Amino acid sequence: MSKTGNDTTPATGRDTDADDGLDAAGSRLSTAPVEDTAPLDDTSPALPRLGVLGWVRWFWRQLTSMRVALILLLLLSLAAIPGSLIPQDSDEMKVRAFQDAHTTLAPVYDKLGLFHVYSSVWFSAIYLLLFISLIGCIVPRTWQFTGQLRARPPAAPGRLDRLPAYATWRTEASADEVREAARAALRGRRYRTHLAGTAVAAEKGYLREAGNLVFHIALIVMLLAFAAGQLFNSEGNKLVLQGDGFSNTLTQYDDFTSGNLFDSGSLTPFSFTLDKFLGTFERNGPNRGTARTFEAHVSYSAGVDGPTKRKVIKVNKPLDVDGTKVFLVSHGYAPEITVRDSKGEVVYHSYVPLLPIDNNLTSTGAVKVMDGYRDKSGKVEQLGFNAFFVPTFAGVGRGQMLSQFPSPDYPVLALSAYHGDLGVDAGLPQNVYQLDTTHMKQFKDAKGQLYKERLRPGETMKLPGGQGTVTYGKDLRQWASFQIAQQPGTGWALGGAIAAIAGLAGSLFIQRRRVWVRATPGDDGTTVVEMAGLGRGESARLPEELGRLAGLVHDRAPTAPDPRTDQDRASSASDSEDVTAEGAEK
Repeated sequence: MSKTGNDTTPATGRDTDADDGLDAAGSRLSTAPVEDTAPLDDTSPALPRLGVLGWVRWFWRQLTSMRVALILLLLLSLAAIPGSLIPQDSDEMKVRAFQDAHTTLAPVYDKLGLFHVYSSVWFSAIYLLLFISLIGCIVPRTWQFTGQLRARPPAAPGRLDRLPAYATWRTEASADEVREAARAALRGRRYRTHLAGTAVAAEKGYLREAGNLVFHIALIVMLLAFAAGQLFNSEGNKLVLQGDGFSNTLTQYDDFTSGNLFDSGSLTPFSFTLDKFLGTFERNGPNRGTARTFEAHVSYSAGVDGPTKRKVIKVNKPLDVDGTKVFLVSHGYAPEITVRDSKGEVVYHSYVPLLPIDNNLTSTGAVKVMDGYRDKSGKVEQLGFNAFFVPTFAGVGRGQMLSQFPSPDYPVLALSAYHGDLGVDAGLPQNVYQLDTTHMKQFKDAKGQLYKERLRPGETMKLPGGQGTVTYGKDLRQWASFQIAQQPGTGWALGGAIAAIAGLAGSLFIQRRRVWVRATPGDDGTTVVEMAGLGRGESARLPEELGRLAGLVHDRAPTAPDPRTDQDRASSASDSEDVTAEGAEK
């Protein structure tokens, strides 16, 4: 029977207030959603908003973190891959050849800036972000490292025997003598020491952090050197015939590229003449046709009126004139060609450089004669010849020519003659080694066949209708192609690379470690010596190093003799034997 004065249910007799308290406690512990129609408490804490300044701080901390710096360095390495695989604008001929061969990909590559990777917007963005990230990493760490250099080694912990490397003994030397011996031994091993109470604290391996800083600073130096090289560099190519020369001015280059901040007035004044090119080739064995000698003998003078000097330029051994280097790139042949008109007068005479197209120096080129041919109506037309040259002829049929060796053992020149408009008067630039036959017609013989002939040195080809002749002279000259490069910052880049390797080696192989030596008086009048070591990270050499240090201290504070008498030692030994015997019986 229920009582009317209490809040109990008639069926169970349970206290309603207690049930309400349990329900409330259960709701606080439960993770299930609870339908609550009560209004929100306005006094609940609200998280602060970051705001503009907060987001800037967050972005700066992310950018200057080591994780982001490594990611940017990886991205920079990946971004440089297209620059080595895809032709760059510095070599226009290769870029044009790639565009002609890949008509679909070339426009896409051009929009993405893959033909000028190192000056593209996305590469520059990665480059600048990495530069800022490295500076943001280095500045605070430099201050921390400076503070560590000025700080003293920490005091010894209370329980040295808990450290991974530990040694102890008793000595008759006083505690002060032990501490002085320990400080002398540690200083001899290039430890920084500090006397803290009854212990000597020592620390070593600060160059580990120094190596880390050197590595990051070296990366910044390399980035600056790379930037200087891209902004102030210049690079050009020049083909020089044997006996001709070159002067380092813009008008002398066949092609020339430079950085955005390059000034033409900064070109190094010098000139050189190609006296002789010497090229010999292996004639026997599996390496037949491989170059054995590849060198250009030049006479050069630095400055406006400098003295003439001689130099032999070889592959990877350039001529260096005040920081500007002249590299030997390639070589080929320039046959002597003379063109005469119908009256026998010479209208063209030159040594025509032909460009190699294979390892046996099979070469092609063009001969362009501005005037010298009159058609039936008396109109003067221009002449053009496609030239095909083989140093050592190995013909297959009438229409094919092959070269079987790079040396001019059996030279043959094939010419195809054209007449009409060369297109040079239009003012548009043309490739001097290619003939534009868009507005030209090829000569035909009496049978209506296209007119072309093969010539040996000294032979002459007659043009149809008695309109002139073309003679292949006996004097065959060689030419050499040089690359003239002015690359500022290369010395800084090399120094930065060496410093980066040295810093990385230091940060990997130098170990930070601490050693403590505690000397306290013992109960028997001796001094208890404790030595312990701790390394940052696991080090297999730490116990070995602590053993050597303990040996040095032990030499000055040797172990005290056992104070027990011979009878005590004998009784102790007999007790141990009895214990052993008793254990054996059991």
